[in-house]
Amino acid sequence: MSFYRFGHELGHKFVTLSLVAAGLAATLNASAQAATEWDMPTPYGDRTFHTVNIREFADDVRERTDGELDITVHAGGSLIAHPEIKNSVRRGIVPLGEVIMSRLANENAIFEVDSVPYLASSYDDARTLWEASQEIIGEELAKQRLRLLFTVPWPPQGIYTQEKVEAIDDLENLKMRAYNKSSERLAQLAGAVPTQIEVPDIPTAFSTGRVDAMVTSPATGADTKAWDYLEHFNHAQLWLPKNMVIVNEQAFSRLDEKTRQAVLEAADAAQQRGWEMSRKETEDALEVLRDNGITVSEPSEELAASLEEIGTTMTEEWRERAGEQGEQIIENYRELQQ
Repeated sequence: MSFYRFGHELGHKFVTLSLVAAGLAATLNASAQAATEWDMPTPYGDRTFHTVNIREFADDVRERTDGELDITVHAGGSLIAHPEIKNSVRRGIVPLGEVIMSRLANENAIFEVDSVPYLASSYDDARTLWEASQEIIGEELAKQRLRLLFTVPWPPQGIYTQEKVEAIDDLENLKMRAYNKSSERLAQLAGAVPTQIEVPDIPTAFSTGRVDAMVTSPATGADTKAWDYLEHFNHAQLWLPKNMVIVNEQAFSRLDEKTRQAVLEAADAAQQRGWEMSRKETEDALEVLRDNGITVSEPSEELAASLEEIGTTMTEEWRERAGEQGEQIIENYRELQQ
């Protein structure tokens, strides 16, 4: 073989190997770029069971998609404050996020159907109410190019105070922490003064005298160490408000079909798991409150009667605000209860 021919073949092999290496590098680079990264804000801290469930959801999505969709959860309002999460998802600033559903009541009253006192105050009734309202609420969100992925309820809402509450008059003139339209209205009808406070700010609000009482769940009381600033919890079981996880429809549609299906399956699993976690959280949180010196009580007959009366008033007010959609939800709910 001539030196020229040998050099030519060697050069040809070198070029071929170079092309193969370049192709492999391009393939690996393309695979790396194919992975989609999503940021997900949530208003609640790492200890809150909602956040624990959402982190499991993110892990589940990562596993089901073999890492092709990687969701980073930003807890405690660290990325986006609670009041801005929904609009941030709608505008595509972030692809998905978690909000308490009733926060959207000023847009449409149907979003506070789960926060009407005593309309659904047990887990079974809350699940039935959700089945009755899910389609209508999903359609309303779709108008804003939002997709509802899943919902999880908080434990039943009760009343935290410094002094024991025996009658509705015991709440008069107290500055009561509110987190949605329903808790604001309840405070007003009870003669208290509603004050908007987000969960991470609760301890500071009490220590500085901004609030004297609050309507919230046993879970929130345990997470914020209510025993540091309060002594009583009345387990009134007023309602079970839900958090919902929503995704920007355009961001969702950009995913391939296999990934979209994986997200929906992970969402279904998160909803089922979340409802079970909520039930367990109720009992666990009540025990934590008691263990740390909080006196847990049930409403007296007098207080229960007054709260029921407030519930009746608020139900009628809600039905008037919710219009035809609200009437349809109530009709669906009654049919499912039969």
